[in-house]
Amino acid sequence: MSSNLTNKAAKFGTMPVFITAISTILGAILFLRFGYAVGNVGLIGTFAIILLGHLITIPTALAVAEIATNQKVEGGGAYYIISRSFGLNIGATIGVALFLSQAISVAFYVIAFAESLMPVVEYLEAKYWQFYFNKEIIQKSIGIFSMLILTYVILTKGANVGMKALYFVASILFVSLAFFFLGENTKTLDQINYSERVVNGDSFFYVFTIIFPAFTGIAAGLGLSGDLRDPKKSIPRGTLLATLVGILIYIAVAIKLRLSSDLEVLANNQMVMSDIAIWGPIIPIGLACAAVSSALGSVIIAPRTLQALGKDSVFPLPKINKWFKQGRKIDNEPINGAIITSIIAFIFIYIGDINFVAQIISMFFIVTYGAICLISFLEHFSADPSYRPTFKSRWYFSLLGALLSFYLMFRMNAPYALLSIGCMMLIYYYLSTKNKENSGLQKLFKGVIFQLSRHLQIFLQKKEYENKDEYWRPFIIRLSDNSMQSRDGFNMTKWISHKYGFGTYMHYLNGKLSRKTYKESKSIHNKLLKISKKSKSRVYVDTIISPSYTSALAQVIQLSGISGKGNNLILFEFSDKNQNEIDSLIQNHNILETTNFDVCVLKTTKNGFKNRKNINIWISSDDYENSNLMILIGYILLGHPDWKNAEIKIYNIEEEDQKNNIEELIQLVNEGRLPISPHNISMVKNEKNQKVKEIINEYDNNVDLTIIGFRGQSLKD
Repeated sequence: MSSNLTNKAAKFGTMPVFITAISTILGAILFLRFGYAVGNVGLIGTFAIILLGHLITIPTALAVAEIATNQKVEGGGAYYIISRSFGLNIGATIGVALFLSQAISVAFYVIAFAESLMPVVEYLEAKYWQFYFNKEIIQKSIGIFSMLILTYVILTKGANVGMKALYFVASILFVSLAFFFLGENTKTLDQINYSERVVNGDSFFYVFTIIFPAFTGIAAGLGLSGDLRDPKKSIPRGTLLATLVGILIYIAVAIKLRLSSDLEVLANNQMVMSDIAIWGPIIPIGLACAAVSSALGSVIIAPRTLQALGKDSVFPLPKINKWFKQGRKIDNEPINGAIITSIIAFIFIYIGDINFVAQIISMFFIVTYGAICLISFLEHFSADPSYRPTFKSRWYFSLLGALLSFYLMFRMNAPYALLSIGCMMLIYYYLSTKNKENSGLQKLFKGVIFQLSRHLQIFLQKKEYENKDEYWRPFIIRLSDNSMQSRDGFNMTKWISHKYGFGTYMHYLNGKLSRKTYKESKSIHNKLLKISKKSKSRVYVDTIISPSYTSALAQVIQLSGISGKGNNLILFEFSDKNQNEIDSLIQNHNILETTNFDVCVLKTTKNGFKNRKNINIWISSDDYENSNLMILIGYILLGHPDWKNAEIKIYNIEEEDQKNNIEELIQLVNEGRLPISPHNISMVKNEKNQKVKEIINEYDNNVDLTIIGFRGQSLKD
């Protein structure tokens, strides 16, 4: 984000962040709905709501403080932090939701301000007007008129006058709370039932939904990021201090309410704090100040988020983005964003239902908080060397905040949660198709996968050492200098490693390592990656440069497998026209024997593997010791979609001196040691004393794959 999103006259320090956050935390919900919460869910239930809310907001505050000290934070607040850590596509998706929640918050606090004036209206009506009035119409009229004044102030004066007003109203807010705490108690702590609640009261999670906007104040200070002298210092200090002060006041207010009034009164009288305070009118005044301060905070922040979204060209039309990012020439004040924010606020003020608006705000904010915590957790887990915040949270705090956020979304209102997630998925899909180069999310998860893979490899290596007699699975490696001419070896590696093991395909370049050969190897590597991607294989591809095939083979078989375990199977390939590899195998078989590698030799023909419908496995007296591995490889091939419809048949060439071996084979099948049905085993008698090759050719004219065994001694001979 370019520097033109930062206020040229930025001069705010930590205190504005604290004041903006605390005036939202100690806002309208505290004055209008805390009594309702205590009445409906009891004192313990209210403590649980406070605890749950802060189990989300504290990890979020810690995550915000951490991310803000890792990079330069410019205009756009929470949106900037998310988009620069999680990538523009998902950052903008959350940013749109965040802007809407901030804009709707303006309406919420203006509605609360209108409610704070209703006692005055009722007094005037009873004493002077003496006629019936429509409360809903008057309340909406007050809200719309107040919003007009607020719009005028923010469009003409900007954030500076808003901040001055915040200092004033915040001081009134603390005075009103002091008057409330000085009010007389009707009970002592020993006389109250902490778990008692109103009969047939609202459910816990519904009450939590109504109260949750009180916990959203931590995001308020983030919106000033472009107006701060030192965001890395001011955001963590101001946010964490406001969160701590908020917790203490919430607990104290809940206890004071329960000590001072009955549950029925608390549940049904939203101005009950006025009855408790030593001077009642101070509470509507404090409520009005809280509502005004919160509305001011939101109306300052929302336009800055929209301005940042416009700067990043999130919206479909270039003209819209240009208009949104445009600021006032003198101080870059986002006037156009303020106009859009005011229009949205007017719409929700007209709706007028404060509980409905509270649910909308809660859903949008809790998604944002969950995303911020998830970012922090993933950054911890990926261990990116460039992620070096000066303030450090703990990964388990961030994980707790993320999990709780997404869990509570559905407990609060499942349809709203699904709707909001669905809308955000649509926005993300649009942005991903528009901005394909913005892969921040991919980059972050790449780091996570790297760390997960690293830990798993080390774990598997240790387990391999501890458990020597595990069941065999293929860790196959293929070394080829013929990669671009023949794909059969690559396909066989892909099929064997698809489901049950790991495959590594290495292209061999003959020569010494030089700038020229290295450049050539990278070019071939890119081609292999394209082949792998096109064929949807799960094979790890690479290249190796070596002066001879023997030295390349010696290096390759000593490589650690990407699975964390060593390789155990090597594949060679030859055809009637090209027998180089079979010659290399014969020359180097002693190396493979030394390392106990299992060896597969693939003979290919111009017809390839045809339809991949049948696999014939031939077992004779010469290779009976290989039967288990041969059958297992046939079974492994069936795990790939290319061979899923294939059928395995086993042919045992029966000779007089091999009857015991046949019986052992049947026994292994019956015990389940070999993954094949006894019905698929056929005995072929060698009555004419033919060679094995002749017998196989009689049966396998139209077979897609034939598997036979061989002994190392036959290569030596």
